[in-house]
Amino acid sequence: MYDVVILGCGCAGMSAAIYAKRSNMKVVIIENDTPGGQINKSSIIENYPGYEAIDGPSLAYHMFSQINKLKIEYRQANVIDIENDTDGKTVITDKGQIKTKTVIIATGRKPKKLNIKNEDRLTGKGISWCAICDGNLYKDKDVIVIGGGNSASEESLYLSEIANKVTIVNRSDKLRADEKFKNELNNRDNIQILYNYKPIEFVENDNHLLGLNIQSTVDRDEKFIKADGSFIFIGYEPVTDFCKKLGIVNKDGYIEVNNKMETSIEGIYACGDVIKKDLYQIVTSISEGAIAATNAKKHVG
Repeated sequence: MYDVVILGCGCAGMSAAIYAKRSNMKVVIIENDTPGGQINKSSIIENYPGYEAIDGPSLAYHMFSQINKLKIEYRQANVIDIENDTDGKTVITDKGQIKTKTVIIATGRKPKKLNIKNEDRLTGKGISWCAICDGNLYKDKDVIVIGGGNSASEESLYLSEIANKVTIVNRSDKLRADEKFKNELNNRDNIQILYNYKPIEFVENDNHLLGLNIQSTVDRDEKFIKADGSFIFIGYEPVTDFCKKLGIVNKDGYIEVNNKMETSIEGIYACGDVIKKDLYQIVTSISEGAIAATNAKKHVG
């Protein structure tokens, strides 16, 4: 019987684990991917206190090193379900079941798909959701970035230092990104922005991406962009499929919590990007992890 099982090893989950361990709780982290979560896909982070600038994988490494130093138990598994029992909780994974007094859900978010033709077929064959992971595959080649927010802008800037040309496809007449990013994009000679266009179909050649068909959102005119790679940054959706039957998620799939990170079920907490909140940042996720663990400790006693 664990005092707390933490689902997810991103910055929120690691923060929760550190606070739980230091309060002498018996804790285990369950993660199905690389420790660090989405920050591993950030090419540069400039708003995390203590670092003027640091790449995401390095920050994730520093955090996980602290987890290892504290000898916090860590398991790789996929969470399938959570059962709310009278004598505690049962976390069901593809590698067995774990009994616990409390659960902290910190599974974060995953990138949204476009859900257009050939997207799934060409994933890993020219289509990616991570510039820092796959950008070097397109050195001196032409790439497409789909999206108009901060993530799309930041990754376009990163790719512009590797690729020959970066074409941004944005469905509205302006980017949603911060002014800082807009100014930097305009100062890069090898970045082109196509406004008022939406992607309609990925085109393949010999089982690899050849390019993208796009359509005007103004007059429905269509055009083809030839490219060796395409990166999709159109937002995120929470990873909560495994806990929807508990009745703790809203219509958009986010978990609803109070200011103690408590869900509507006693003993189940949530923190980080998986919860409904106003600001999705590393600093907020870190603080929410600490709050969740502190209140889980009070629950356990």
